[in-house]
Amino acid sequence: MSVFKRIGNLFAKPESPKVEKSMLDLMPDDICEVSLVTYQVVGRVHNRGRNAVVLTLQDGNTIAYLHIEERETVQYSLYSPLDGRLDDPSEVPTELELDDRTFYMEEEYEGLVLIQGKTPFTQGGEQHVWQYQSDDYRLVRIEWQNGRFMLYEGEKVIPADVKVIRAN
Repeated sequence: MSVFKRIGNLFAKPESPKVEKSMLDLMPDDICEVSLVTYQVVGRVHNRGRNAVVLTLQDGNTIAYLHIEERETVQYSLYSPLDGRLDDPSEVPTELELDDRTFYMEEEYEGLVLIQGKTPFTQGGEQHVWQYQSDDYRLVRIEWQNGRFMLYEGEKVIPADVKVIRAN
């Protein structure tokens, strides 16, 4: 190596380190850990208007859904699919009774979503969401899109229990 090249290397700026992906940035085929369970991300539903993402997670045959929303802080909720049926979006109740537990509507919103990978809905578009909470902090989430309902039951997850393992 020449003397001039060595001197040039002394004054050269070092390469900036790669910015690590946050949970909001994960895409299909990334790996994350939620409550000590390692999942592969297989799908992603992104609502840009709310800065929120629902990741479809898979661990073997188990499918779970991680709702991530950035408000004052980043909030996480882990859901599993719930068997049930609703017929009309205009008839979604403000209170739900499931397994001797009453859930109260906390929030109702709609927005455009972008979909990547395997998700309950096959294409993006307008999505309507109802979120409920019970007195013992259990959660229910109802989504409606393209004439189809999805119901989920879950709980909040503290940020320390969620981390990125590998991101592409």
